[in-house]
Amino acid sequence: MATLGRYPKGVAKRAEILETALALVARQGFRQTSVRDIAAAVGLTQAGLLHYFESKDDLWVAILRTRDEIDASKDPEDPDPAATFAALIRHNAEVPGLVQMFANLSAAAATDPEHPAHEYFRERYAHSRSTITAGLRRMQASGRLDDSVDPEMLASILMAVSDGMQVQWMFDDSRDMGAHVEAVIALARTGNRPPAANGSPA
Repeated sequence: MATLGRYPKGVAKRAEILETALALVARQGFRQTSVRDIAAAVGLTQAGLLHYFESKDDLWVAILRTRDEIDASKDPEDPDPAATFAALIRHNAEVPGLVQMFANLSAAAATDPEHPAHEYFRERYAHSRSTITAGLRRMQASGRLDDSVDPEMLASILMAVSDGMQVQWMFDDSRDMGAHVEAVIALARTGNRPPAANGSPA
């Protein structure tokens, strides 16, 4: 069981581990990054590194939480869901290893309630859906989103498009993930139509 994280030095070392692991996975890929690689990069043995986490899977979940915290710190105070979603998913194209990690762990956790990442993903989807729904409601209030659109349903659709396009992108990285998210939002914008395949209005 992890116990060192409660002490100041332990907190600092855990943060160093997560920052290093995040960079390694982003650069090398999820499958290509081992606990041993991360441990070596922070001057620890594999056993020493796992002193800071409940298990290897707990380490992976902690890396994802760290990424979420970094992404959240970049969000504007009153984000336009279209711009925010497109920017985040375009950034993901720059860190393929993290996309691989998300896809692998989310698939495993979705089918196993006992998986260490199951609760993380359940909470993450609920929080994301709530946040995006609130942003879409602000868009409706300001006249930027069609009043007939159900904001919560559209939020779920946007999340599905985001996740689905990441899977397609892993097979074919010529796919513009952000453009597909923008196209879905355009369907619901007041007076707008989705862009054509060449990026021009349809």
